[in-house]
Amino acid sequence: MDIFSKIAAGEIPSYKCAENEEFYAFLDINPLVKGHTLVIPRREVDYIFDMEDDEIARYQVFAKRVALAIKKAFPCKKVAQVVLGLEVPHAHIHLIPMQSEQDVDFRREKLKLSEEEFKEIASKIFEEFSK
Repeated sequence: MDIFSKIAAGEIPSYKCAENEEFYAFLDINPLVKGHTLVIPRREVDYIFDMEDDEIARYQVFAKRVALAIKKAFPCKKVAQVVLGLEVPHAHIHLIPMQSEQDVDFRREKLKLSEEEFKEIASKIFEEFSK
């Protein structure tokens, strides 16, 4: 079981933003901006394009709902969707609230947030997602 599967299963703590039986969304612990969220399938699949067509369609619809919740919780021009990362062999989408394209520059310094800030951010997104 990879680290993201353990997070989705509750074996490793995370800052949950949204979930259903197939997908799980949680805050990136090294965020570019407040609200930077990862969306994963609960099923272990390394590469997003290895997913079946109907599954990837449901994944995108779930990610859209999370993105809309992020935009309400953290008003921004758009929520970027980025499929990037080789560190964890588990498909994941980064959803990043952005005011400019600089907000999606993965080379820039990551935010350092307190546990309380992470909890507050996740709570805001979860609340909007649950409406």
